[in-house]
Amino acid sequence: MAAGRFLVSGRVQGVCFRAGTRDQALRLHLRGYARNLADGSVEVLAVGDAHAIEALAQWLGDGPPLAQVAAVSRLPVADDEAGEGFGIL
Repeated sequence: MAAGRFLVSGRVQGVCFRAGTRDQALRLHLRGYARNLADGSVEVLAVGDAHAIEALAQWLGDGPPLAQVAAVSRLPVADDEAGEGFGIL
């Protein structure tokens, strides 16, 4: 089991970024969440297969069609932070 926490900045709020992230995460059988932060960025926590997390990280670099991703940062995380399923907070 692997885990990743990502901070995605740019034009990532109001463009269905969290919903797109959830769709990708569920397709990849990941659990975790995506949530908007007050500074305009999106935080994504993903837990599951390491290859699936890397695939999600690749997708986060582009996001959905209306997004304009400026940067994706990866931070340390424990795999017990995710809970069940993949939610939008």
